[in-house]
Amino acid sequence: MEKIKLILIGAGDRGTCYVTLGEKYCPELMEVVGVADPDPIRRNYIKEKFNLPNERVFNGWEEILDLPKFADAAIIATQDKGHFEPAMKAISLGYEILLEKPAATTPEECLQIADYAKEKGVRVVVCHVLRFTPFFNLLKDIIDSGRIGKVMNVIHIECVGNVHQSHSYVRGNWKNSETSSPMILAKSCHDIDIIQWLLGTKCTDIQSFGSLKYFTKENKPEGSPEYCYQGCPAADDCPYNATKIYSTKSPFKTWVKNATGKHVPTEEDIREAITTTDYGKCVFNCPNNVVDHQVVNLEYDDGATVSFTMSAFNQGGRKIRIMGTKGELTAEMHWDHVEIFDFKTRQIDKIYIKDFVADESIKGGHGGGDQGIIRAFCEYLGGTYTGKSICDITTSIENHLVAFAAEKSRVEKKIINMDEYIDELRAKRN
Repeated sequence: MEKIKLILIGAGDRGTCYVTLGEKYCPELMEVVGVADPDPIRRNYIKEKFNLPNERVFNGWEEILDLPKFADAAIIATQDKGHFEPAMKAISLGYEILLEKPAATTPEECLQIADYAKEKGVRVVVCHVLRFTPFFNLLKDIIDSGRIGKVMNVIHIECVGNVHQSHSYVRGNWKNSETSSPMILAKSCHDIDIIQWLLGTKCTDIQSFGSLKYFTKENKPEGSPEYCYQGCPAADDCPYNATKIYSTKSPFKTWVKNATGKHVPTEEDIREAITTTDYGKCVFNCPNNVVDHQVVNLEYDDGATVSFTMSAFNQGGRKIRIMGTKGELTAEMHWDHVEIFDFKTRQIDKIYIKDFVADESIKGGHGGGDQGIIRAFCEYLGGTYTGKSICDITTSIENHLVAFAAEKSRVEKKIINMDEYIDELRAKRN
């Protein structure tokens, strides 16, 4: 197949990750031919890495999409609230799209993207990267094989990790739902989607509880300043001390890049970030409003029930138990195997994961999902894709709407019927 020509809109961490991994793992499938980003450092990094001419480097999505279509597909990896407009414009031009999750930050915009893509015959793949990990592909194969029988219920836990929560959802870009999106969408639309994919059915009813309870001003240590570097009396014992977290000697040193906006930050860049931006603020004194823990109960149209928990208060990682009529599957994403308790034999079998990727963090490419999706996307457009992980935009948006409904349930403290919820959304549009 011919190489898929790509333009990158949004050269931050996620966008750069996709094209860099594509160059590393499937250079025969893709070619980056343009970039747009308002940050000169980020766009010039892509320009130099892919030897782009000046006329293919742009300050923003408006500039690159004002031109006639000059590539096969667009990767849209702007900030959450910056997805809708470039996606709609790219669809109008006929670009196929790899769209960073969430597709948009309101249910109405999500529906518009799906409807417009269908109208224009454009393929839009949302970056549900967990679908492309060896881990979840094995789980899907086991369920589809019938080995554990009909799935009756699932317990799925997303352990966000206490420092990850502080970095991304207290200090970082996704700290406030008004400027990004609710936590259940920004972080856990991955999980809402993967549950539906594993089960192969649709959610009918949903109920959710959760709140922001710990990372609040009420929990500030006595005498703590606005910024950690200003000499906090709790500094030695605080796991969220920014001067330690963003030190180049810290185990979280790879996150310094996000805090500074630089691919190769200097000590001066780090010092500026922790003394002038929210990344250096006390975690109990940030303008954050997204939840730090949430539970979601879901019922599906075949009667299966799911309990999903998202929490900041842990080391991090994903854990799942899938209970079927013939057996129970237990797995954690950092394991190199899954365990099946067989009801007939009363034995526990271990099934090892082919092409296992231990690191499920962003640094590790989400357990292989990041490199998996860019390869699958290019194969999909080139007509050679044979997997079962890619879903069309309609399915993706249906799963987004489940996340929105969960947030509505949490806020309004009521059970949401998905058919009624979607009918209401459609009625408002008409």
